[in-house]
Amino acid sequence: MPEPEVSVVVTTYERPARLARLLESLRIQTLAQEAFEVIVVDDGSSSATRELLIREQARGGLNLRIARHYVNQGPSAGRNTGWRMAHSPLVAFTDDDCTPTPVWLESLLTAAGERPDAFVQGPTLPDPSEVPRNRLLARTVESRQLGPQYQTCNVAYPRALLESLGGFDTVHAVGEDTDLAWRAIERGVEPRFAEEAVVLHAVQRDGVRGAVREAVRWGDCAFVFARHPQARTILYGRVFWNVWHYLLVRSALALLAPDWLRRLVLARHARALRRRAASLGAGPWAVPLLLALDALETAAMVRGGVRHRTPVL
Repeated sequence: MPEPEVSVVVTTYERPARLARLLESLRIQTLAQEAFEVIVVDDGSSSATRELLIREQARGGLNLRIARHYVNQGPSAGRNTGWRMAHSPLVAFTDDDCTPTPVWLESLLTAAGERPDAFVQGPTLPDPSEVPRNRLLARTVESRQLGPQYQTCNVAYPRALLESLGGFDTVHAVGEDTDLAWRAIERGVEPRFAEEAVVLHAVQRDGVRGAVREAVRWGDCAFVFARHPQARTILYGRVFWNVWHYLLVRSALALLAPDWLRRLVLARHARALRRRAASLGAGPWAVPLLLALDALETAAMVRGGVRHRTPVL
C-alpha cells in the first residue's frame, strides 16, 4: 500500500461526541481515502473516548491510527506524539471540536504542493448550526485570513519542518501554536493561505464561571511576544491584547484627568461597551459583566507580561 500524502493529527480529551463528528467529516473528504491517514491521540480520556475510537477503527473506511496518553499531558504533547507517528511528508492539524469541510484536505494539499517548504493555513469559521442568538458568553475561533495567530485548528506543516523545529512547546498551556508558526517564519519559512480549506469550529457556551476561567488563562501567552517581537502585530497598538484592554486602561488613566476629560473618556467607553453588548445579542445589563471580564483578562496579561519580562496589557 502506498504511503499517504497527508497525515491528519488530532489530540482529544473528553469530547467523544465532538470527536465522532470530526471523524465523520473526515470520512467524506473529497481526497481519496488511501491518500491520507488519521492519527488520534487520546490524551488521558475516560473509557467513552477509548470505546469510540475502537468502534471507529473497526468500522473501516478510514485509515485511523490511535495513540494513548494514560495521563493527560495537554494538547501540545498530544500533537507532538501524533506528528511523530505520521507516515506522510505533510501533517495537517485540527481539533476535536472542529468539523472540516469536505474539500479541506484536498485544498491543503493543493496549496502545499505549490510551495512544499511552506506551511499552510486555512480559514476557520464558527459552526453556523451552533451560533446562539445571545453570544455574550459564547466562545469559538474565527480566522478568515493568513495569521497572525496560526491556530492549529486548521494548519498543515511539512513533517521535515516539524522535525527541524522540535515540534510544539509543551511548557506553556496557551499560545504554543502561535509560537511554532513564528519560529518557522523566523527561519525564513513562508506561510501560505488555502482559502477553500475551511474548518468549522464549535461554539462553546461556558457560562459565567467558564468565561472567568477563559479570561484569566491567557496571561501565559505573553511568552510568545517575549520570544517573537514580530508577533506583536497580533496586539492592538503592539501592546494591548485587544482594543477593549486599551479602552479599559484609558478609562483608568482618565480617572486622574480633569473632570471634563474624565467624563468624556468614560462616556465613550460606556457607549462602546453598550454597542459591544448589542452586537453579542445582549442588552445594557451586560456592560458590567463585560467590563469585569476585561479587567480580569487585563490583569492576567499584566501578570504574564511581568513573568515573561515583556510589556503586554
